[in-house]
Amino acid sequence: MSAKEIKAIIALEDGRIFEGKAFGARGERYGEIVFNTSMTGYQEILTDPSYKGQIVTMTYPLIGNYGVNPEDVESTRPHVEGFVVREYIKNFSNWRAHGSLEDFLKQYNIIGVEGVDTRAITRHIRSAGAMRAVISTEDLDPQELVRKAQAAPGLVGRDLVKEVTCQEPYRWPSMEQSPDFSPFKVVAMDFGAKRNILRILAGLGCEVTVVPAATGAEEILRLNPDGVFLSNGPGDPAGVPSVVAEVQKLLGKRPIFGICLGHQILGLAFGGKTFKLKFGHRGGNQPVKDLRTGRIAITAQNHGFCVDLESMNEKEVELTHINPNDGTLEGMRHKELPIYSVQYHPEASPGPHDAQGLFQDFIAMMKEYRGD
Repeated sequence: MSAKEIKAIIALEDGRIFEGKAFGARGERYGEIVFNTSMTGYQEILTDPSYKGQIVTMTYPLIGNYGVNPEDVESTRPHVEGFVVREYIKNFSNWRAHGSLEDFLKQYNIIGVEGVDTRAITRHIRSAGAMRAVISTEDLDPQELVRKAQAAPGLVGRDLVKEVTCQEPYRWPSMEQSPDFSPFKVVAMDFGAKRNILRILAGLGCEVTVVPAATGAEEILRLNPDGVFLSNGPGDPAGVPSVVAEVQKLLGKRPIFGICLGHQILGLAFGGKTFKLKFGHRGGNQPVKDLRTGRIAITAQNHGFCVDLESMNEKEVELTHINPNDGTLEGMRHKELPIYSVQYHPEASPGPHDAQGLFQDFIAMMKEYRGD
């Protein structure tokens, strides 16, 4: 390692140590170490609020080659606690690029680590499970860093939504429509919403009002929406019981569509349970089977918790989608009320667009509710 290169150490709570070179910011950060299998889309991954509290390892070996730009962000800033890659490409080349990945990480004080055996990290997590970890460019004592990782807070029971939700309600810019068009009024509960979800809703003729996660059901209903959207977000759904209680009050009052954490919160509101997956689903190549048609969609996913399908009341809730890799629940629909949700990300960013038709289903539910 040359004099200009800064050593960085990644220590896992089970004692495993990985060494690399720092790029981006310097310092020390804690989080749950996970892996993402996407080949592209690192900027969208970095800025996805669902990654709050996590150190993300990219399995694709070359990262940084197309730089960063202002258009491909999913929130106001990166939310990862650290970013681990096999090889960082300094000399980016893309006509849309406004700067380098390293400068982007420095701007937001995010530590990056390169020169790491990311395959070894991934194989270890798949075997041992996602776990607490620490990245440091300051303390280079492996044993001390392991102790710090063991003392770091985990994700179970932790409310990370309050750290990423908006502080005040706001209106997402609407798309221009014909003068005789009546937009669908949607209230989006922001648990860490990705911008592409809001873009798609606006593009389908929705007038979207985004509200903080702590907004009560009565306040939402006073806005007289045609539908309520429950967004993605970070952490344990069981860590936000007050949100679950307010969503329960909305059941049967308006059409509801939930994605990712919104799906998990809806599962709890239905009276079900959630649990932590061993290493989660994160990437742009996750298969999902539609139980009604037998068709497989390739989807973008990012979650470490899951709704326990055995806990759902199948007299009231239809289980619509599963993950064929591990049999976990990926989608559900209420049998009588206009409510449905999916665990995966139909808005992509990054990832395939196989499942974008789910947004049209939400529009259809709101049309029926309005009597259009």
